[in-house]
Amino acid sequence: MAAPTSTKAILPYGRQTIEDDDISAVVEALKSDFLTTGPLVEAFETAFAETVGARHAVACANGTAALHLAMLALDVQPGEVVIAPSITFLATANCARYVGAEVVFADVDPDSGLMTPETLADALTRVGDRKPRAVLPVHLRGDAADLPGLAALANDAGAVLVEDAPHALGTAMTYGNVAERVGDARHSAMATFSFHPVKTIATGEGGMVTTNDPALAERLRVMRSHGMVRPAGADPWWYEMPEPGFNYRLPDILCALGLSQLKKLPRFAARRRALAMAYEAALAPLAPMVRIAARPAWSDPVLHLLCVLIDFEAAGTTRRQVVDALRERGVGTQVHYIPVHRQPYYAERYGGLDLPGAEAWYDRCLSLPLYPGMADGDVERVVEALRGVLGV
Repeated sequence: MAAPTSTKAILPYGRQTIEDDDISAVVEALKSDFLTTGPLVEAFETAFAETVGARHAVACANGTAALHLAMLALDVQPGEVVIAPSITFLATANCARYVGAEVVFADVDPDSGLMTPETLADALTRVGDRKPRAVLPVHLRGDAADLPGLAALANDAGAVLVEDAPHALGTAMTYGNVAERVGDARHSAMATFSFHPVKTIATGEGGMVTTNDPALAERLRVMRSHGMVRPAGADPWWYEMPEPGFNYRLPDILCALGLSQLKKLPRFAARRRALAMAYEAALAPLAPMVRIAARPAWSDPVLHLLCVLIDFEAAGTTRRQVVDALRERGVGTQVHYIPVHRQPYYAERYGGLDLPGAEAWYDRCLSLPLYPGMADGDVERVVEALRGVLGV
């Protein structure tokens, strides 16, 4: 498996695309009267809501803050239960603990990594006599979960659906004959997004919550700014705090970048789709040892991650050996994700869990480079490196 160290630059698994007009937009914001909260915040929110088809969008500091705000907006209480898939980033589960709720981890489909109605139904059997308050499906990699099926189960259980959607900006779905977009919140109370540099658009750090409920939108805005309200007719300097909130605001500077990036979403989406199709063709000869993660029939994704499932045992190697050998050939990779129920905090709190789908996903998954700035030949470069490392 050894190979000479590549003289080419490392292809990371993901990176931002920042162009001259993005820089100009931020410079103009720096020259304005507002560095923190100003008119660009509302402009970014309005443009984002229009892009995803939601009535309201509320910008915030990052994707984790978006999830926390969603829990606060729903008034999730200590002792209530939030159901989250084990294959996700830590923040999906942690947001429940921030408000004192308990987490019940759902298993996932082993080939797509997504929570399904079947795995949610199983998780609901483990809630016991506690109140299931929220269900947090994750649109992993960019593929959409079965929102109608999950929403029906959540509704029957008296819980609210909140989409954890940082991977899926631009993803389209067709449920039945109805065309929808991730973030339009047709099946959920809210959807949360992140604008971390490796996501589809970047603001450095930043997040957004979309909803069609004006009351939820107002509560999100209040809780992102210390819990302050300004009563009608009060003196212009007067504010009140009925309950503590947080400083989760997104500044004008970053909203300037977000607005500039959002205009490029169609181009970024088209490029990601083209690269994903190129990977699909190039990886086909490596099956069944290597397969791209399964795509649900209803999902037309703008992939944030190009996840492959590798039979490392059949290849006579380990994931660590593959990761190291690919890096020697100039190819960066990542693993999405370590099952959250394995984390020491959650394992100590809830004990061992048997989630075979999550374990099967984790045992095989590896994320390959995918971002709009990749050159046309980079996909073949990645696949040839993988072919050489695996000996297929």
